Formats: sequence, structure tokens, C-alpha cells
Amino acid sequence: MILSQLKKYKKRKKVFKMGRAETVVRIKETGIFAVVRVETIERGLEIAEGCLKGGVDAMEISYTNSNAGDVIKAIKEKFGDKICVGAGTVLDATTARLAIMNGAEFMVAPNFDPDVQEICNLYQIPYGPGCTSYSESLNALKAGASFIKAFPISNYYGPNLAKVFKVPCPQIPVLASGGITPENVKEWVGNGAEALGVGGLLTKGSAEDIAKNAKMLRDEFVKAKEAK
Repeated sequence: MILSQLKKYKKRKKVFKMGRAETVVRIKETGIFAVVRVETIERGLEIAEGCLKGGVDAMEISYTNSNAGDVIKAIKEKFGDKICVGAGTVLDATTARLAIMNGAEFMVAPNFDPDVQEICNLYQIPYGPGCTSYSESLNALKAGASFIKAFPISNYYGPNLAKVFKVPCPQIPVLASGGITPENVKEWVGNGAEALGVGGLLTKGSAEDIAKNAKMLRDEFVKAKEAK
């Protein structure tokens, strides 16, 4: 009985639990991450496979869908440390804790919530709240936010938004989400964005289609970083 349990344990995919600092570094180095909303676990796994093939090893699973926790858990069980999986649309502390229990390694939200920040601080999980003003952004940083998500206003202002945040407050770590394309990656990065969340290009089509788009985005990100 004990021997069979040991054999099962050895067969499990080893997962190294990164701390907040390591996760932040990984997200910044990858630069591009997928913003995912899926109806099934199978589709989530297919998207993860495509992203990995294209060199994007980070993704956010949105809690817009009730199955987000199951998708996060399944992706981590299959791919282990090959991919960094976070939770998106985390609006409250209960959702944050459930996401962490399912393996989420970072949190992203369209708003800033002090209770979510507190849970993330407790479990050493990076948190990227959505902020639309300097006051909100700086208060979030004081509370411990690892990124400031430029959303939803990034959809309206485009790449110039990163510069708007960065010029008076260069210490703000900008996470852009919405309106990212291979054509404007260079501008986003040049204006100071540290990480770029991409939806449709990394979630639609086959795994091969996603891999192709992921490679294009990653290549543009690497070239943009080298040009800075």
C-alpha cells in the first residue's frame, strides 16, 4: 500500500511554488501573457499548449467563468512549471483564496480591492489591479500591488497610456491589457509597459494558430526590449 502510494507520488509532475518576486520576474521576462475565458477545461489546455509552442509561458484564466478554478488546476497538473498560470477578474478575497488553492500564481483584476491585496500579501502572490488614476495607482502600490493594470482605459487611449502613467511616476509597473497587437507591441514597450495581456490572438483558432500568434507577439516583444 505504502509502496504503491510512493510510486504514484513519483509519477506526479513536479511543481515548484514560486514566490512573489520570482513570479514577477517571470512575467516581465515573458512579457506577453494570454487573457483566457473558456467554457471547458479541454479548450483551456489547448490554448495553453498553443501558447507554450509559441514561446508564451504565462496565462491568466478569468473568473468571469465559473469553471476558472478547474481550468487553472488542470493546466498546472498537465504542464507544471512550464507555464505560469494566474487568475483574472478577481473581484473579492474569497475568489482570490479559491484561485490560490487551485494553483493560481498571480492575480489580475479590473479594479483595486484592499481585501484581495491582503490575501495576495499573505500568500506572496503578485496582484495587478486595474487603476484609472494616479491616486488609485499609487495607493495600490502602497498596499503592495506588483503591477498596475492599465484597463479598461487602455482600450481607448492605446500605447500612449503607458507613457501617461510613466512620465510623472516612472516607478509604476504598467501591465497593459486590451488592444495589444504585433504591430503596436514596440510602442507599448517603448512607452514603458512591462507586461502585455492579449486576448483574441492567443485564445482563438487551433493550437497551431495560437502558437503562430504567440511567436509573433513574443518576437516583437523581444525586439522592442532590445531596442530600448
